[in-house]
Amino acid sequence: MARGMLWLAAVACGVAVGNVYFPQAITPLVAEGLLLAPDRAALVVTAAQIGYACGIFLLVPLGDRVPYRPLIATLFAVTGLGLAAAGLAPSFGPLFAAGVAAGVATVVAPVIGPMVAGMVSPERRGVASGTVLAGSIGGMLLARTAGGVLGEWLGWRAPYLVASGLSVVMAVALWRALPRTEPHTRRSYPGLVLEPLRLLRTEPELRRSCWYQATIFGAFSAVWGSVALLLTGPLYGHGAQAVGLLALVNAATMFVTPLAGRIVDRRGPDPVNLVCVLAVIGSAVVLAAGAAGGHGGLVALVAGTLVLDVAMRCGMVANTVRMYALSDTHRGRLNTAYMTCGYLGGAVGSWLGVQAYARLGWLGVCGLVVLAAGAALARHLRPRVRVDNAS
Repeated sequence: MARGMLWLAAVACGVAVGNVYFPQAITPLVAEGLLLAPDRAALVVTAAQIGYACGIFLLVPLGDRVPYRPLIATLFAVTGLGLAAAGLAPSFGPLFAAGVAAGVATVVAPVIGPMVAGMVSPERRGVASGTVLAGSIGGMLLARTAGGVLGEWLGWRAPYLVASGLSVVMAVALWRALPRTEPHTRRSYPGLVLEPLRLLRTEPELRRSCWYQATIFGAFSAVWGSVALLLTGPLYGHGAQAVGLLALVNAATMFVTPLAGRIVDRRGPDPVNLVCVLAVIGSAVVLAAGAAGGHGGLVALVAGTLVLDVAMRCGMVANTVRMYALSDTHRGRLNTAYMTCGYLGGAVGSWLGVQAYARLGWLGVCGLVVLAAGAALARHLRPRVRVDNAS
């Protein structure tokens, strides 16, 4: 794979993944514009993540059966339509439904990931996966920044409509640029959809990667799903742009993922996962100081989200490399199982984060992060105990 094509794939992943995350910066504006309670408006974030998880389960397996170019271009085109419908929605119900629909279709990144892994040599797979993940993570962060700025200037509908236009542009660009490929299998669609469930049952290493991703990404989503409520609430009193600026500071962390890929290539995924889980617990301690408000609280939020973002990204690289090493012929189905679990964890974490904030405040969200990371740590230590006993 040429370097230019690799970076185009990374940009495509960023645009697609960004469609799931820009609502996190504009939920207060949605609440104001549609006259909703803040916690109900925050459900637009959950809608996108639920749709994304469903799209991964239902559509990503097609990456093993349908050539990549028409599949990816079609997904982007349908995403553009869904986002346009969301931007024009007259009330919360249509907005929620359109958000789910756009989330279902914007599953380009988990289709591109296996494509890239199959186009590079095994010794470069960690670096290539890290580059593509850097694009996805850049989309997560920059979409929040752009969403917050556009929302403040032009209203909450503008980010949806701009994202719709970008998706259509990417559909055209990728249709022209991507090479022709042959499908990996001719299995029926029902067989492809059921295959990830079989893989989860038979592949313990896949289950381990899925558990790490679901718990850590759930912690990540809990923080980013509720930080807008904190920053725009009475303690800080900022606008939606503040969430975007916080995300912009964190955008620098997307350059960490290629480095994480090199470390995983040299040392393996397990040590990286352990460090990342411990870092998430540490980030919760730092984030807790954000409950104090003032300049010190803002510094704590910046530092804590930086540590959390780096840990989540590096752990994702380790999980991805472990997963892709299981097979050369059905990476799409492996990725379906992995990403479905991860985004279900993210949707649950986002919802629990809002509930924790409503009932216990910001410290409740930080406690939820510790619980999620503790669950990942317990799973990480369990196989080591068994090995020690066997020896």
